[in-house]
Amino acid sequence: MAAETNSESLPATMAAMLLTGHGDVDQLAYREDVPVPRPAAGEVLVKVTATAKNNTDRKAREGLYPTKEKGDTTSFQIGGAPTLTFPRIQGADVAGRVIAVGEGVDAARIGERGLLDFNLYADERRDINLTPDYYGHGADGGFAEYIAVPADQFHAIPNPELADAEIAALGMCSYQTGLHMLNVARVSAGERVLVTGASGGVGTALIQMCRALGAIPYALSKADKADALRELGAEAVLDRSDMSDFTEQVTAVTGGSPIDAVMDLVGGEMTDRFIDTMVFDMRARSDYPRLSIAGASGGNVSEIMWTRIYLYQVQLFGVSHGTRAEAAQLVDWIRAGQLRPVLHGAFPLSRLHEAERYFVDRGSDYLGKIVIVPDSEWEQHGAPFAVGDKR
Repeated sequence: MAAETNSESLPATMAAMLLTGHGDVDQLAYREDVPVPRPAAGEVLVKVTATAKNNTDRKAREGLYPTKEKGDTTSFQIGGAPTLTFPRIQGADVAGRVIAVGEGVDAARIGERGLLDFNLYADERRDINLTPDYYGHGADGGFAEYIAVPADQFHAIPNPELADAEIAALGMCSYQTGLHMLNVARVSAGERVLVTGASGGVGTALIQMCRALGAIPYALSKADKADALRELGAEAVLDRSDMSDFTEQVTAVTGGSPIDAVMDLVGGEMTDRFIDTMVFDMRARSDYPRLSIAGASGGNVSEIMWTRIYLYQVQLFGVSHGTRAEAAQLVDWIRAGQLRPVLHGAFPLSRLHEAERYFVDRGSDYLGKIVIVPDSEWEQHGAPFAVGDKR
């Protein structure tokens, strides 16, 4: 069914939050007169019910993706040129319902509830993604009432036990990135994995996916998150506020064994200590030390002696996004109930400024994901999970 056939009843305009330039939250402008997109051939139009907030939203807004000069204010330019243009609607992890389809898409999909694979893929390859970009950066995302996306990247999630906000909290910006971190490091059943930044979206995803793969996750977080992280699947939780004698702390919980692979979301001066946990007894290892890096919350520059890297044969893997095949694996796990959403709470779209500040200044009770819900969907999909005063 062509888009023109089933889009006549769609509204002409929608509410959306527009990023108007690099800077603070004052660059985010709430508008109610933004044109509603129409689905092109091969696309579906989704009525957004919830979109998870990710750290990449803030970093892209602030221009914190330098690749050469440390002080550059810039965005993703992996394909050779910047794709973030203004105004832009951010928001990558989109849940909602199909309300119209473009040419070549089965009209039976109208009404389907699903989750977006957030990637803007450069080609159809399923096992590699060399120039990653994403909805909310190189194309408009989900901080709006509607979004048009490729039909094959909007995956049906019928699970009645999951609310729409919980589906958004399972979004692939965290889970697919985490799965790629594990896959490139060849993490296998029985291996010991150190997960840094364990209380955030990627960290909580990594803990669960380690268990899905049969690996043993050890979490690094604040002590007051320990019970929740152990309940999620962490074998033990190490207190990031006390990093003295860190290797000894690790061996105390591993029974003296080295960590097989580190999933590093922190960076900065901590990376060298993470390597220590893998190389202190090379004779006890069965594979090379592996370090997957997908974040730098503790600092964008790490000082590491290269002799430590090549003499201990530490394998380094930089990860930003995953692949189509990994997206399919995650959808299978979600549909089978093998992954648990870790939803901290929800904010209405019109209060995105408040949500951004809350995200940066989050307190000790913060675990998992914040989702943003269009004001028109708030009572049904946001209010039950509201952070702070309910509207």
